[in-house]
Amino acid sequence: MTEPCPDRSSLMASGADLGIKLCLDCHRVCQIEDSQCPRCGSKVRLRKKDSLSRCWALTLTAALLYIPANMLPIMTVSRFEQGRPDTIMSGVIELVHQGMVPIAVLVFTASILVPLLKLLGMLWLLICVHSGVMNPDRQTSLYRLIVWIGRWSMLDIFIISILVALVQFGQLGTVAAGPAAFAFAAVVVLTMWAAMSFDPRLLWDRSRQFKLDSHKRTK
Repeated sequence: MTEPCPDRSSLMASGADLGIKLCLDCHRVCQIEDSQCPRCGSKVRLRKKDSLSRCWALTLTAALLYIPANMLPIMTVSRFEQGRPDTIMSGVIELVHQGMVPIAVLVFTASILVPLLKLLGMLWLLICVHSGVMNPDRQTSLYRLIVWIGRWSMLDIFIISILVALVQFGQLGTVAAGPAAFAFAAVVVLTMWAAMSFDPRLLWDRSRQFKLDSHKRTK
């Protein structure tokens, strides 16, 4: 005996249509009328408040700060009171010249490539929600990847901290942070906040609305 095939309306139903919503802190399914989660007491909303506007603001600010983070000096290593400031890219090139290619690749990936890809990924998700270019399965996977990568965003700052400790502990010289270090730290924090502010359920809302509109036009 075959199970009955669900109708189109049930396939397009959202949690709000079914009278439920999710607590984002403990992931308990709550009733639509619950303003607080019965389990953890957190405030429960159907969607994150002002998700798109906050995510746009944080992402664009991070994109603007990404420019000085890569153009300005990130640190200056002085030996015998002589030294020159290095940007992230010049530091990568210097590491290659010193034969430390694996560390150069790690710094390039964590400092230049990963923040750029995170910014482009967040911009793409935001554009998709507004434009209706929808593939919610892949876009949700992209969002999860951005969140997962976020935990490795401070890896190069950790490497620079080790470098500073080694240089100063070995009395080889002094290391001073440049303005790019603060800009880069701001980029990391802002992109993490942007990912946390984005509500991936908006992707499914937009896809559902597009399917409903298409279904109405075919009638």
